[in-house]
Amino acid sequence: MRRQPKQKRSQERIERILDAAAEVFDEVGFEAATTHAIAARADTAIGSLYQFFPDKLAIFHALELRHVERVHAVWTKLNQPEIIQLPLEGFIRTLAGAFQKLFEQPTCRMVFVQYFTSRTIFQNIDDSFTEEAINFIAKLLRGRNPALSPEHCHLLAQVCTHAYNTLLLLALRSDETQRQQIFEQIEALLIAYLQPHVGDEDLHNKVMKVMMCPHCGGERISKNGHRHGKQRYICKDCGKQFPEAYSLQGYGDEVKQQCLELYRDGVGFREIERRTGVSHNTVIYWVKQTGTNE
Repeated sequence: MRRQPKQKRSQERIERILDAAAEVFDEVGFEAATTHAIAARADTAIGSLYQFFPDKLAIFHALELRHVERVHAVWTKLNQPEIIQLPLEGFIRTLAGAFQKLFEQPTCRMVFVQYFTSRTIFQNIDDSFTEEAINFIAKLLRGRNPALSPEHCHLLAQVCTHAYNTLLLLALRSDETQRQQIFEQIEALLIAYLQPHVGDEDLHNKVMKVMMCPHCGGERISKNGHRHGKQRYICKDCGKQFPEAYSLQGYGDEVKQQCLELYRDGVGFREIERRTGVSHNTVIYWVKQTGTNE
């Protein structure tokens, strides 16, 4: 960038230029794009564009940084105990859903596709960013099953990351119908692959070590079958039973807000349960409790 904007109006103009450039690059590709087309899409004079960017490559480099910032923001949002401890299906669908939403944005979609077609133009992203993604996934997997060695988690994360990137590229190059089908297959693939390593059985074993009875506070907890598809527990101190959702561990605010946001977006209760692993009855209770409007 030739100069950093100081006034709010200049900052807004740069954002418009970057938004427009992402759309143009996404539609016609980097090689075919021109600064005049970008300026026209941004509804700004070509001279104003050149005040900040000497050429389209400089604009692309700025979009790289924007992409990295947005990916890091998603990682921060996902790196929460409430998400890591979701049932495996809910965990995978939460991660996959967050990244699917991320790559609906022209900036991230364009940068990702471009990386696999013309890496020579990149200045701020290289293979170290992929390794950073692998380390992030490995950290989440270790959080689900601390018994796994760091090396094993890293290997699992490598397979997941490279498989996801390959299939994501295929999805982003497909039409809308096929794209959605591929996203669903990605989720199914990751769930099946990770089940033996960080599946719900491993998660329950870990959770039981910190779970307390909601009736007496006792920590001597045992599994006691399932009801309505939910794991139930019995306290060896007071003899009372309770479902997982009513342990003192419960659901965190992050999970609750995620469910309410899905509801506000028009997602049905059963579909919310499928995506997050939270009982639809619990979601209905939260909706009534908060007075969320349909």
